[in-house]
Amino acid sequence: MSFENGWKHLRTINKHKMIVMLNCFHMGLIRQGLLHDLSKYSPVEFMAGARYYQGNRSPNNKEREVTGVSLSWLHHKGRNRHHFEYWIDYGLDGKTLLAGTPMPRRYVAEMIADRIGASRVYLKDAYADVSPYIYLSKSLDRLWIIHPDVKEQLRYLLARLALYGQDETFAYIRSDFLKDKNAVWKRPDDYDKICRMADRAAAADPKAALPINQEADSGSVMA
Repeated sequence: MSFENGWKHLRTINKHKMIVMLNCFHMGLIRQGLLHDLSKYSPVEFMAGARYYQGNRSPNNKEREVTGVSLSWLHHKGRNRHHFEYWIDYGLDGKTLLAGTPMPRRYVAEMIADRIGASRVYLKDAYADVSPYIYLSKSLDRLWIIHPDVKEQLRYLLARLALYGQDETFAYIRSDFLKDKNAVWKRPDDYDKICRMADRAAAADPKAALPINQEADSGSVMA
């Protein structure tokens, strides 16, 4: 591990945290914005990030390739509720041993902010509002362990981002999605239409996303 890589990793996570914090503030999630990803500064996560820093993808991915497991990621996902992997429990329906559970809406909103922040950090000038949706689309069929409601919420909100931009999407999340935080999820009437339109937007701009192998895990490119 070099001092240079440690410094670069620190700058990367600081930049990511600042973007996500501002995103959360725009959604009205002040406390979550301030506390987002603080575990990245813990020794187990920061040292791995510095040791396996590459600059164009999460260091957890490199750690996983070298050692077979990312201890940094295991530590991270168990302490950050905006990752759907935090919400995995034993299944109740007998179909699978493990299963995703519903997420409180405020953490789904933070997950949206996190994915935007990760895409902005790694894509830099190539980032577009459709970028997070493109990335999700590449792994959507393989996200079997995420709860179906969370999967729909994630897709719908990122589709709105792709079509209407960040300001409108954050306003929608704040005024509609988070309005009744305990409401049972009901697929919006325009869900299919919005997702089809986002699919077309993604097909028209396929380069505006990270390659699928740059994601450290199924949750976040920054993890």
